[in-house]
Amino acid sequence: MHFDKVALVGVGLLGGSLGLALRARRMAAHVSGLVRRDASIRECLERGAVDSASTSMAEVVSGADVVVLCTPVGDMPAMARAIAPCLAPRAVITDVGSVKGSVMREVAPKLPAGCFVGSHPMAGSEQAGVGAARADLFDGARCAVTPSAESLPGVTDAVEGLWRGVGAEVMRMSPELHDAWVARASHLPHVLAAVLAHDVLDPSMAAEVRRLCATGFRDTTRIASGHPGMWRDILLSNRAAILEALAEWRDELAGLERLIADGDAEGTERFLAEARHRREAWTHSPRGPHADSSSSATHA
Repeated sequence: MHFDKVALVGVGLLGGSLGLALRARRMAAHVSGLVRRDASIRECLERGAVDSASTSMAEVVSGADVVVLCTPVGDMPAMARAIAPCLAPRAVITDVGSVKGSVMREVAPKLPAGCFVGSHPMAGSEQAGVGAARADLFDGARCAVTPSAESLPGVTDAVEGLWRGVGAEVMRMSPELHDAWVARASHLPHVLAAVLAHDVLDPSMAAEVRRLCATGFRDTTRIASGHPGMWRDILLSNRAAILEALAEWRDELAGLERLIADGDAEGTERFLAEARHRREAWTHSPRGPHADSSSSATHA
C-alpha cells in the first residue's frame, strides 16, 4: 500500500518509528510530523523520521491522506478538534493509543463521519522520544485495529494496510474487547511493576535491600520506567477494565498466599509449575511474544 502523504501528530518513540518504517519501506511519498517545539524539528529531520516537521497543525495535516495521532491518550480529543478543519476530503484518521473505548467515544465525534478507526500497535519501549525510534519496531508485532459501527469499510482497510505495510500482524476487534484484553496483557503488568518498584525502592527501606536487587528485580520492573503522564492517562481512561483485572490478580495472589501460610509444599510447587508451563507454552507459541515487543508500548 502506498500513500501520497502521511501526517504524524506527534513524533516520539511510536510516531518516529512509524515515520522511519514508512520511509524505509517507501510507503509514502511524504511523511510530515507535528512537534511541540521548534528545536524538535531539526532532531526529527536528522533522525530521518520525517520528510518535514512543523509546529503548525495546518502545515502538517494539510493534504494528508492518512493522519496518525501519536500523542498521549489524554491529548487526543483536543488534537482531533484541531485537525478537523485541516483535513483533506476522504482523509483516513487513526491513532496509536493504548485505550480504545474512550478514544473512539471522544475522538471520532470530532472528526468527519466514518473517517476514524482506532489502532494500537503492541510494540514499544520504556524509552521515549524520537531518539529511541527504530524502523523495525513494528516487525512481527501485533496491532489491534478497532473499527466502530460508524467506521467506513475503506477506512478500516486503509488502516490495516498501513500497519501490515510496516510489518505488523493486524488483529481486528471491538474497542470494548480491546480494552478488556489489554488491561490484562499490558496495563496490569505495568501496574504491578510500578507497585513493586514503588515499594521495594522506597527510600525508607534499608539500603541493603536495594543493593541486593539484581537482574530479576531489574527485568521485572523495567516497564515501570515508562512515562508517568502517558501511563496516568492510560490507567484512568481504562479504569473499569484495569480494576477488574486487579481484582482477579488479587484473588490469584490471595490463593498463593494461603498456600504459603499453610506450608502447603505440594500446592505451592503445583502453582509455580503451572505458571512456568503456561509462560513457556506462550513463549514458544507462534502467537507468542515478538522479540522486540514490549507491554510498555504504545502505547500512548
